[in-house]
Amino acid sequence: MPATPPPELRRRQLLASLSAPLFSACAPTLPPATAASSAEAPLRLPPPRAGRSRPLVAVLGENRYTELTDYVIPYGVLQASGVADVVALGTQAGPIRLFPALQLQAQASIAAFDAAHPEGADLLVVPAVHHDDDSTLLAWVRAQAAKGATVLGVCDGVWVLARAGLLQGRQAVGHWYSRDALARKFPDTRWVADRRYLADGPVITTTGVTASLPVSLALVQAMAGPAVAQPLAARLGLADWSARHRSADFQLRARHMGAAAGNWLRLWDREQLGLALQPGMDELGLALLADAHARTWCSEVLGLAAGPVRSRGGLVFLPDRSGPEPGLQTLSLAADQTPVAVLQAALARIRARHGAATADFVALQMEYPGA
Repeated sequence: MPATPPPELRRRQLLASLSAPLFSACAPTLPPATAASSAEAPLRLPPPRAGRSRPLVAVLGENRYTELTDYVIPYGVLQASGVADVVALGTQAGPIRLFPALQLQAQASIAAFDAAHPEGADLLVVPAVHHDDDSTLLAWVRAQAAKGATVLGVCDGVWVLARAGLLQGRQAVGHWYSRDALARKFPDTRWVADRRYLADGPVITTTGVTASLPVSLALVQAMAGPAVAQPLAARLGLADWSARHRSADFQLRARHMGAAAGNWLRLWDREQLGLALQPGMDELGLALLADAHARTWCSEVLGLAAGPVRSRGGLVFLPDRSGPEPGLQTLSLAADQTPVAVLQAALARIRARHGAATADFVALQMEYPGA
C-alpha cells in the first residue's frame, strides 16, 4: 500500500483500501513457501562480470514518483558496506520525486549509465514506482536482465519485474497489499507467502517497504560473507536479516481503515513537518523517519535546507523549502540512533501524537514486523 502524496492519488488509494475486503473474498489463496525456498538459505550472486573486481550496482528510480525507502535503503546499505560500486540512477537526468516524501538528484540517467557501462550492471535494484508501466523503465529493466544482471524488485518494484516479463514461471513475493492483485494479473508466477525476500534464479523479490533492510544485508553477505555483513547489521540495529516472515500478520482491518479515512478527512488538522537536511546525514535513518511520518495520511514531510545537501553515502537531497517557517513543526534525526531505532522512535511519536490505530496503520503499510 504505497503512500502517494497528490490528493487525487490519495483519494483513489483510500477508496481502494476501503474496498479491499470486498475483493479479498474472491482473491486466489496464496500457497505457502516450499522446502526448496527455505528462509534460512542465504542469497547467492554470480561473480562480477566484465573483468570487475567488485560488483556494479545500479539503483533505478523513475523520476516522477519512486518510493523513498525502497530506493535509499539498498543504496545506503550497499554503499556503506564498501563491497560494491553503487550508482543512483533515474530514468531521466534530474530530480527524482520520492514518495511519500523528499526528493533527490539522480547521479546519472540510464542513458549516461549505458554509455559508461555498455556491458550492464551486475545487480539492478528496482524500487516501487507509481508509473510501473512506463515503457522506458520496462525496456531498460529488460535490457539489463538480458545483459546478465541479477534484478531485485523491492516491495512493489515487483510490478515492474512482472510487467517486464521477468517473473514468468518463477516464484516471487510482494507487498502484502498487492499479493492478491499480482496473483490475478500474473497467474504464471507462483506467489509465495511467509518469505521476507525470495530469489529464483537471477531475480529477487521482497515483501513490503522495510524488507529493504534485510535484503540489502543479505546482498552484502552474498558479496562479501558474514564477516562483513554482521558488523554492518549491528550498526544498523538489525539482529536478524534472514528471510523469515509471517505473512498472516499483515492484514487490513477495520481499525486501519478507520484511521486512514479519519486522518484523510482531517482537513482542519493536517500537519506539516519540517525535516532539516544536514550535510553528512545518515540517509538510512532519514528515509525511515520521513517515510513513517508521511504515511499517517494527515502529515506532510518537507525537506528543509538552503540548497542541495549530500548525505553520508553520497546521495544529493533537494530541499522542498529553504528553512523553518512559523508554525512548522520539525522532526530531528538523531545522530546516535541506528536506522531501526529511528523507525521505532518515529512509530512511538506517531502513536503518541495520532493514536495507536494510526501508528499500526503506518507499520502495516511498511510491512514492519517489529511493530
